Amino acid sequence: MCTYTTVQARIDGSAKGPGVGFFHVGQATVYFDHPVHAMAEHTLNIDLADPDGDPARRVALELTAESARQLVDAIQQALAAVPEELKA
Repeated sequence: MCTYTTVQARIDGSAKGPGVGFFHVGQATVYFDHPVHAMAEHTLNIDLADPDGDPARRVALELTAESARQLVDAIQQALAAVPEELKA
């Protein structure tokens, strides 16, 4: 069953896509749904894009729920290891 729950967050960073090099990303769209490519029934899908830029410039992730949890944990661990003054 799909929930159609979609969460968007303003972000500020860069991403690299095939054939386009690095580009600004200003929005993350996260939702749990059927994947387009991943071999799983449902995945946590993350699209990183610049809402004011070329719509073709985006990075898309399709992660199993367990992989998404591991990614969140890895991000938390990496940030926890950095001195606060560097995170500003």
